[in-house]
Amino acid sequence: MSEQTPPGLATAGSIPPDPDDPVRMQRTGPTATASHGPSPSGAWRRLVAGGAGRNLGLVVALLLICAVGVATAGERFASVDNLMTILRLAAIYGVLAIGMTFVITGGGIDLSVGSVLGLSTVWASTLATQTMARETHWAVIVFTALAVGVVAGLVNGVLIAYGKVVAFIATLAMLVAARGLAEVIANRRTQIVDVPAFLDVFRADVLGVSVLVWIFVVVAVAAWVVFNRTTFGRRTLAVGGNPEAARLAGIDVRRHTMWLYALSGLTAGIAGVMMLARTTAGSSTNGQLYELEAIAIVVIGGTLLAGGRGTIVGTVIGAVIFATLANVFTQNNLSISAQSVAKGAIIVVAVLLQQRFAARHRST
Repeated sequence: MSEQTPPGLATAGSIPPDPDDPVRMQRTGPTATASHGPSPSGAWRRLVAGGAGRNLGLVVALLLICAVGVATAGERFASVDNLMTILRLAAIYGVLAIGMTFVITGGGIDLSVGSVLGLSTVWASTLATQTMARETHWAVIVFTALAVGVVAGLVNGVLIAYGKVVAFIATLAMLVAARGLAEVIANRRTQIVDVPAFLDVFRADVLGVSVLVWIFVVVAVAAWVVFNRTTFGRRTLAVGGNPEAARLAGIDVRRHTMWLYALSGLTAGIAGVMMLARTTAGSSTNGQLYELEAIAIVVIGGTLLAGGRGTIVGTVIGAVIFATLANVFTQNNLSISAQSVAKGAIIVVAVLLQQRFAARHRST
């Protein structure tokens, strides 16, 4: 008696082999070839097209930029002091970009991080805050900056997730409002940080490396763990890839979106603390246009602007690339205008490459 196939179901032999599904390839009868393992050329193509290949490309780009720096600036570029300067700059950019990575991977955008950074430095360096820090503990300055960042991020998140305001408009409004509030609080003046304990901690070196760089390392490691090893990271990818499918899968998309922007605000607050330590001053001009730097770093690092795919490692390497590039320009006395043109060209090239890789991924 022959076995009948229930309606709507196909026999295993009728399912066409899928080279991207090794389990199905092994079950498709005589046509299966996956049991012998993937071909070396196919494995190499997948490696190059994947995250490891993109990160390797970023490392190669960084090495080429360093080679140009050594060739044009010589020992000035290759010195240990200059290396520390690059890493300190990359640390601030990188912390901002890590928060931006989560937001963009989740299908959003945050144009306000630079202004929120500036607002956090101003609020954390007011006379009242510094007086309280001297009388109690320097951590008051840190807490104030972080609180300002988180509150600003939550406002963005609530407007976008529950108020249905487009992310571009909501964060653009926060960009303007935060910068204006910083100017009002500081009365358009620069506020000098005069809390010795705070400066002693954050301007120190540990094992010959600036505390600011160590903060960047800690934030990057924590972000990698959250992004790749927790439910929050998986939900971020799901929300950015297909919000409706994520909702049907039981994810509270609105709440998750709100927390993504709160996280972006938190990293802006951390970057604000680092900026205070680096410049010893709170100013409404701190962080100006840093949102563009953060977005550029995220894009160069390999995170898709459309959402659904992100990489913390790529963002970290991208931050170092941007800081190194800026240092090479400075060492060769290039004007700010020339630097802006070069950075703009790099962003365009990165986006074009992203589109090409995305189209190739869809075709396969």
